Amino acid sequence: MDVDVFVAAHRPDWDRLSQLTRRANRLRGAEADELVSLYQRAATHLSIIRSVAPDPALVSHLSGVVARARSAVTGTSSPAWREFGLFFTRRFPATVYLSRRWWVPTAVLSLAIATVLAAWIANDPEVRTAIAPPELVKEMTEPGGQYETYYSTGPASSFAFHVWTNNAWVAAVCLFFGVVFGLPVIGALWQNIQVLAVGGGLMNSVGRGDVFLGLIMPHGLLELTAVFVAAGTGLKLGWTVISPGRRSRAAALAEQGRSVVVMALGLACVLFVSGAIEGFVTPSGLPTWARIGIGAVVEVLFLAYVFVVGRRAARDGETGDVDARDAGDALPETG
Repeated sequence: MDVDVFVAAHRPDWDRLSQLTRRANRLRGAEADELVSLYQRAATHLSIIRSVAPDPALVSHLSGVVARARSAVTGTSSPAWREFGLFFTRRFPATVYLSRRWWVPTAVLSLAIATVLAAWIANDPEVRTAIAPPELVKEMTEPGGQYETYYSTGPASSFAFHVWTNNAWVAAVCLFFGVVFGLPVIGALWQNIQVLAVGGGLMNSVGRGDVFLGLIMPHGLLELTAVFVAAGTGLKLGWTVISPGRRSRAAALAEQGRSVVVMALGLACVLFVSGAIEGFVTPSGLPTWARIGIGAVVEVLFLAYVFVVGRRAARDGETGDVDARDAGDALPETG
C-alpha cells in the first residue's frame, strides 16, 4: 500500500473528524451522525495502517484523532476544571441574564417600597415610636450607636463568615422555597425591605442619612442585588408551578429546578464577596467615598459580568441547564 496516496485520500476525513470533535458538545442532528461515521471510518483506517504500513508518526497522529473522537462519541465526562470554567463563564452568568425579567422588576419594586417606608418613618414621629421607644432610637442612631458599631462587633473574618451564611440562607429560602407558589419569597423580601427601611428611616430622622448610606452601600449594593436575583428566580419557579406552559408541570419544574441549583451555587460565591466587603471594608477606617467606591466598582463588575458575559453565552444557546446527556430522557408530550 502506498502510504502517501492513502493519507492524501483520507486526510480530509481525519481533519473533518478533528473539527467535529472540538465542537462535540454543540453538535446537532446530521453533524452528530457525521461524527460517529467518521470516527468509525478513522478507526478502520488506523487498523489498516497498523497492520500494513506502521509508520510511527502517522500511527501516533491518527491514534490521537481516534482517541479524542472516541471520548466525544462515548460521552466521556469532562474534566472537573473544564466544568468549573464553563460554570463561571457560561452557565451561571447566562442563568442570571435569562432571569432578568424577574429579578430586575423585583429589585426596582422592592427598593421603591423601601424608599417610601423609610421616608414615612423619617417624617412621622408616631411611626418611630411604634417601632421603638425614643430612648432606644437615640441609642441606635447617635454617633457611636448600634448602627455604627454593628459592623465592628467582632473579628472581621468571623463577622464576614456570619454575614455570608445568613445571606446565603436568605437566598436559599428565596430560591428553593419558591416552589410553594412563591409565597416564602415574598415573605423574605418583605423582611429585607423592612430592615432596610427602618434603618434608613431612623437614621434620616436624626439627620444622619449620609452615615447610613456610607455604612450600607459598600456591601449592600452587591448583597441586595444577589438577594433580588434569588428572589426573582424563586418567583419564576413559583410561577412555573402555576403556569408551566406547553410542557408538563413535572418537565417544566425539572428544567427550572436545575437552573435554580446553578443559581444557588453561583450566588453563594457572590454573597461570599459581599460578606467579605461587609466584614473588612464597611467597618474599615477608609474614607466614606472610598468605601462606597469599592462597593460601586464591585457592583458594576457584577452587572457587566451578567449583561455582557451572560448575554453572550445566552445568545450562543446557553440556558444554564445541564447538558442534555446529563439531564436524562423525557417522555414525549403532546399539546
